[in-house]
Amino acid sequence: MQDAVLAMLAKEPSHGYGLRGRLRRTLGPLGESMNAGQIYVTLARLEKAGLVVSERADGLPDRPDRKVYALTPAGQLRVSAWLAEVDWPKPDLAEFHLKLAAAAAARLADPVALVDAQRRELLRRLLDVQCAVLAEPDGSTAGLLLEGVAMRLQADLRWLDACERVWSDAENKSEDT
Repeated sequence: MQDAVLAMLAKEPSHGYGLRGRLRRTLGPLGESMNAGQIYVTLARLEKAGLVVSERADGLPDRPDRKVYALTPAGQLRVSAWLAEVDWPKPDLAEFHLKLAAAAAARLADPVALVDAQRRELLRRLLDVQCAVLAEPDGSTAGLLLEGVAMRLQADLRWLDACERVWSDAENKSEDT
């Protein structure tokens, strides 16, 4: 969550309520269960770590003043490192989805290039697993586990294909306007 919040701030400074709304819209139905307090706890941790700074902004007449958060240079470096990261599998695909959305929104990276980097990593891992499966004797329980890992990687590759199609279409639409 921390990296996604930092990447959302790379586009523009924001207050917690605005960040929560952007994350919820980006995640669609999966974002509906997001705890409002989670954003503020995350922002406090990021500020304590020196990755964001905050300043008070005047509120509306019927609302209190708000803290507006912005990235520090250290926060910008962390966002760049997060976008370049190709670790897989993640326990939750929502993080990768947020990475794509944040990269596109802040024009930090090309989402299709991020998908391609992930695909190369998954293909490398799939090859390693397939070689390990072939090295196992027939009926091996370890071979069964390796087959499950290979199936998961294949499913993730299909999902990345779908991501590429959607983000390529989005790029083409933005070029046409």
